[in-house]
Amino acid sequence: MIVVACPGQGSQTPGFLAPWLADSASRALVERFSEVTGVDLIRHGTESDAETIRDTAIAQPLIVAASLLALHALRAAAPDAVIGGIAGHSVGEAAAAAGAGILSEDDALRFVRARALLMAEAAAATPTGMSAVLGGDQDAVIEHITEFGLEPANYNGGGQIVVAGALDALGRLGEDPLRGTRVVPLQVAGAFHTHYMQPARDGLEKVAADFAVTDPALTIWTNRDGSVVDSGSEYLRLIVGQVASPVRWDLCMASFESAGITGLIELTPGGALTGLAKRGLKGVPAVAIKTPDDLTAAVELLAAAGSED
Repeated sequence: MIVVACPGQGSQTPGFLAPWLADSASRALVERFSEVTGVDLIRHGTESDAETIRDTAIAQPLIVAASLLALHALRAAAPDAVIGGIAGHSVGEAAAAAGAGILSEDDALRFVRARALLMAEAAAATPTGMSAVLGGDQDAVIEHITEFGLEPANYNGGGQIVVAGALDALGRLGEDPLRGTRVVPLQVAGAFHTHYMQPARDGLEKVAADFAVTDPALTIWTNRDGSVVDSGSEYLRLIVGQVASPVRWDLCMASFESAGITGLIELTPGGALTGLAKRGLKGVPAVAIKTPDDLTAAVELLAAAGSED
C-alpha cells in the first residue's frame, strides 16, 4: 500500500518550482492556481528569496499549489496505479483534501489562502516562532519546554518534536536544551498549532462554512490523532481545528504502519516527510518528488506495490 504525503510549511526553498515550469501544461496549471489564490505563485516559486517565501501568506498557498501540481503529474505518469491513501502534514492537509476529493482543487486553494492570511494576522499580534527539538525522551522534552512557557506544536516522530511560543522563550531553550537534545530554530513566522492561533481558528471556521465537501474517495488520515476520516465534513472540521492544535504526525505514521504501508511518496516540495519516514517507518521505501525527474522513482514504487497485490 502506497501512501501519498503532502508536506507542510517550512519545506519550501527558493526556486523550487523552476524545474516544473519548463513544461507548458504545468505552467498553465500554476497560472490557474495563481488566479485562484491571488498570489503570483510562479514568481514566488522561481524568483523570490527565502525571506519572502517564509511569509505565511505566501508560503502556504505556494506549498499546497506545488503539491497539487506534483499530484497531477504523478497521476498522469501512472494513470492506472492504485494509491492506498493520502495524508498531509499541517497545511498539507488541504492538499490531501483535494487529493482525496473532499474539496475541489480551487476550493482547497481558497481555503489555504484564507488560512494563511488568518494565521499571518494571528502571528503578527505577538512575536512568536517554532524550533525543532531533536532527540530525547518525548515526555521529558515536553516537561522541559513547559518550563520555558513553550508548547508542543508538531509531534513528528523519529525523535523530533517541534515546539512553539514566544521568541525570547525559544532563545532561552536554545541556550539551555534538555541534555541529549539539540534545538534547531525553524524558518516559520509564528507559533502555529498552539493557543496563539485561536483567533485564526475562529475566523477559519466561518470561512469553511461556505465550502462544499464530499466524502473522501481515498483513505485519508487526520493530523488530530492519526485516525482515518470517512466523512468530508468531519475532515474539514478537523483541519479548521488543527490550526490551533498540535500536529500528530507520529500517530499518522503509526496508522500507516498498522494499515500495511509498503511505500511513501512525498509530493513537492518534498524531503521533510521522507526524512521523518526513514526514522519513524524504518524499512519502508520513500520517494520525495522534488522535481519532475523524481517521478520515475515514484512510478516505480507504485508499480512495485501493484505487483505485490
